[in-house]
Amino acid sequence: MSLHINANKEDIASRVLICGDPLRAKHIAETFLDDYKEVCNTRNMLGFTGYYKGERISVLSHGMGIPSAGIYTYELFNEYKVKYMIRIGSCGTMKEDIEVGDVVLGTDSFSISNYAYEENKDATKIRKSSDELNNLIEEEAKEEGMNLKKTRILTSDNFYGESLNAAFAREKFDCGVAEMESYVIFYNASKFNAKASCLLTVVDSLIKEDVFYSPEERETGLDKMTILALNTIIKVGE
Repeated sequence: MSLHINANKEDIASRVLICGDPLRAKHIAETFLDDYKEVCNTRNMLGFTGYYKGERISVLSHGMGIPSAGIYTYELFNEYKVKYMIRIGSCGTMKEDIEVGDVVLGTDSFSISNYAYEENKDATKIRKSSDELNNLIEEEAKEEGMNLKKTRILTSDNFYGESLNAAFAREKFDCGVAEMESYVIFYNASKFNAKASCLLTVVDSLIKEDVFYSPEERETGLDKMTILALNTIIKVGE
């Protein structure tokens, strides 16, 4: 067990889907996994391990924001030796050609967070996702006939003060969507020689008012993206 994940090490698979909301993790396990069991629940951050199409995977939650996602993914990569991770989350669009309801693959993440600098004076502001996983995701999306959109992600520390940061990220760094976790997941994956990618469903807009998913839709309405992630993660070896 780790400090924040009360699972035995053998209870976490080497292939993990991870999301912010613990209830979304529960929904995924109940909806898509066979023979699953709850393997962790410290602070109600739920995690489940089961089988999808006969392949063993885990689905866990990481909470909201870089500090929370940083803790959980650090422990998963370092202590549980997770090899492959796909974040499945929600985001807001910052571009006209990316619309609410679209599924987006993050090519990389830009952030002005000091997470990496505080840890080891690493001032790099852009973190790449895994080419290996991204290629598999694109292949699977094509097989499923999905119009998958690719873009750089803004990973922000401030949910309600997004406008100035978003405009800067869009204009200077060509970010198409905004969320709050992928940067640190890519950073921790690189640190521990693991592979991580990020799939996002656009649930609201930073450029149009009153266009958004409800809280209930955010919890359970992202199944198209989830199926894409599930069908991809089982293509990599344990």
